[in-house]
Amino acid sequence: MNCGAAVHGRKRGLILLRVGRNFSRSFCSSSSPLSEHECFIKDIAKAQPPKHLTQLLNIFIARGKSIVSPGAKEGLLPLTIPLVRMSPGSSIALLRWPTAPPSMEMPVVEVQKHGVWFLANNVDQFIHRILVEEDVSKPEESSQEIFNAVGEAGLKLYSKGDFASSRLMDLDAYLLRKVGLFPDSLERKVIRHIENGDHVSALVATEFYTKRGNFPGFARPFAFNAKVLLKLGRSLEAKDAARGALKSSWWTLGYRYEEIARIAEWGDEQIAQYKERVTGEGKQRDIDRGKPMAQASLDEAAFLLNLASLEGTWDESLDLVAQCYKEAGLNDIAKFVLYRD
Repeated sequence: MNCGAAVHGRKRGLILLRVGRNFSRSFCSSSSPLSEHECFIKDIAKAQPPKHLTQLLNIFIARGKSIVSPGAKEGLLPLTIPLVRMSPGSSIALLRWPTAPPSMEMPVVEVQKHGVWFLANNVDQFIHRILVEEDVSKPEESSQEIFNAVGEAGLKLYSKGDFASSRLMDLDAYLLRKVGLFPDSLERKVIRHIENGDHVSALVATEFYTKRGNFPGFARPFAFNAKVLLKLGRSLEAKDAARGALKSSWWTLGYRYEEIARIAEWGDEQIAQYKERVTGEGKQRDIDRGKPMAQASLDEAAFLLNLASLEGTWDESLDLVAQCYKEAGLNDIAKFVLYRD
């Protein structure tokens, strides 16, 4: 998908984000200079608020979108912090990894019923991409509203005309070279190679897509690789790639679980095994085999979220997931997972 396109909406006059925007609960003290979302991230999610989060929210407002409360998490993957609802089944949010290192910024994701789609490694990268796409696709007068919404912060990321002066006529090429790595841009690159009959270049590009560290924690690159290998007639390699993808969180596949499970030749017994792993007996067996209690609890939380992703029934397992994080010593994450407006 085009992540810039994801946030287009009805045009209206720019309204700068203000503290206390009619949310059902205020997370800030009356004297706090932080926005509701920044306070929530700091006090509830126990993470560092992105420096230019307010500017991103201003972009959504300039595009006619209504900002939602960060605590409006009902029905969503519990590790997300919602920013704006794009449609009844889609929201833009930040992803709060439970065991992320302090230096790791929260990625921007699109939240759907069965999981998340990666949009950008961080808020600045997402803003940068939006500005590039706005400059490329809109006349100057209509794009100025978005640039105004970002203000001086945007000038540090992108200046109007940079794309044209780069002489890179392909938008995806510009994004990948000048802005950052984006799944949709990389996937389109692979698809173009296949359409041109250049299967070697397609495989090389897909291998780069799956390179460790490009999209940490996300299974989508490996799932996409499996589908490409299958398309190119490499069914045995596709099966291995699909099984590798399913070792990561199912809610990061970017596809329905069943689609990748078919390539992996996984049947219902795999789901049954996961369900057995989240029983007290299954967890105790792991501990008896030498797995530390904290790791066994983290694994159980991961299994519960994987199972919840199958039908998008996130709220049904909240208490159990939170209990797992408590047992793993992550009390703050447990409280964050349970929090609802």
